[in-house]
Amino acid sequence: MQKCDSCRAAFNWSMLLKSSLWMYKPIECENCHAKHKVTMTGRLTVTAIVILPLWLFIFFLSPFENTLVTLAFGILIAFIGGLLAPYVIQYKGASEE
Repeated sequence: MQKCDSCRAAFNWSMLLKSSLWMYKPIECENCHAKHKVTMTGRLTVTAIVILPLWLFIFFLSPFENTLVTLAFGILIAFIGGLLAPYVIQYKGASEE
């Protein structure tokens, strides 16, 4: 899990998830109030763990004949990827730009 660049306090999972759901809104450290923004690498990583498995499953790996079942499992895979996003997303202090 990512930590604050200034005070090394760990960000909590829900704070990072909310940031990624709201178009990568900058987060503020609860301890020292330093602002942090998502890096471009972090954005690409989140896209890769959410969209790429979904796309691969739906178009290449689907064992189901029914389109709705395939779509439901694809959405489930994307949802699980979204829940894992806070563990891999990368932030940088706003003053380090």
